[in-house]
Amino acid sequence: MYRFSNTLIGFLNLFTLLASIPIIGAGLWMTKSSTTCESFLQTPLLVVGFVILIISLAGFIGACFHVAWALWLYLVIMLVLIGALMGLTLFGFIVTGPGGGANVQGRMYEEYHLDNYSAWMKKRVLEPRYWMTIRSCILGSKTCDKIVLWTPFDYLTKDMTPIQSGCCKPPTSCNYGVGAVAQDPDCYRWNNAATVLCYECESCKAGVLEDVRRDWHKLSVLNIVMVVVLIGIYSIGCCAFRNAKRAETDYPYGHNRMSKVRPRWDFHW
Repeated sequence: MYRFSNTLIGFLNLFTLLASIPIIGAGLWMTKSSTTCESFLQTPLLVVGFVILIISLAGFIGACFHVAWALWLYLVIMLVLIGALMGLTLFGFIVTGPGGGANVQGRMYEEYHLDNYSAWMKKRVLEPRYWMTIRSCILGSKTCDKIVLWTPFDYLTKDMTPIQSGCCKPPTSCNYGVGAVAQDPDCYRWNNAATVLCYECESCKAGVLEDVRRDWHKLSVLNIVMVVVLIGIYSIGCCAFRNAKRAETDYPYGHNRMSKVRPRWDFHW
């Protein structure tokens, strides 16, 4: 049982070491890709992949070869990673708390309004340079092409994704058959041209934020699971580090280094 923690931490880190290879490969492939959407993921994928690779390599070497400094490095990085994941999870819940769609009478889909989202998220999509990148991503994904042939009956009976609801059609409240009547500003931003549609509408930006919000909630749940798993691995790593430190002393487990006690002469008085 004395070496069990070393063996277990070695196998766990060998597994994560191998798992980091396809993650790094995917990030490098996305770097070479011309698709705009994938460029959003390339940096996080590369960072996560290399961090996992470094942690796993240090943990594997330290546990299997009883290298105390490698295990010490492993535990420090692991502790930082656990703290970062906990911070990211908390941040994710805070910024993605507000939001959600509004029901549309007689429709299956919902519509989204920019004012319902957190200031941090709104700031991201209101930045022109950032929004142009997202807009190019939506155009390249051909999301709106999937509903271009819908009939009026389809609009009544079928659901839409947040991006389709916000970017591929004008707001349902728009009425283009009347004269000068105050309407949603997005009604005037709508254009039938396939490259324009409602891509500059606030409803489109809100649809993107709703999509991000849903994905972020899923990521937050995954982060909680990962934090629990990493805390378990960290605990095993602490045991392996203690074993490696013992191995460096050349004393077997449980051996008392004090072979003889010589009390001072005045203790006999």
